Amino acid sequence: MNVIPGKECQFEADFQIAGQYISSIPGYIRHSLSRCIEVPNKYILQVEWQKLEDHTEGFRTSAAYVEWKKLLHHYYDPFPIVEHFEKVI
Repeated sequence: MNVIPGKECQFEADFQIAGQYISSIPGYIRHSLSRCIEVPNKYILQVEWQKLEDHTEGFRTSAAYVEWKKLLHHYYDPFPIVEHFEKVI
């Protein structure tokens, strides 16, 4: 995720608040947010769910997602691509 340069500190503060929304969804396991060392306005968010639908249906259609969007979506430029992965090893 690329955050608008200069807004990193506020993004991180709002992300701390937003964590309560994603973690309240059934099927949520854990999440982590990491910042790129070389490009300080670039982040990666990894969220573990019990199953894909916990994210695509449970979270994305919830009132919690509406609050998540209000807190975070205005920081992205460009808007991030969401991809889903499964463990191989």
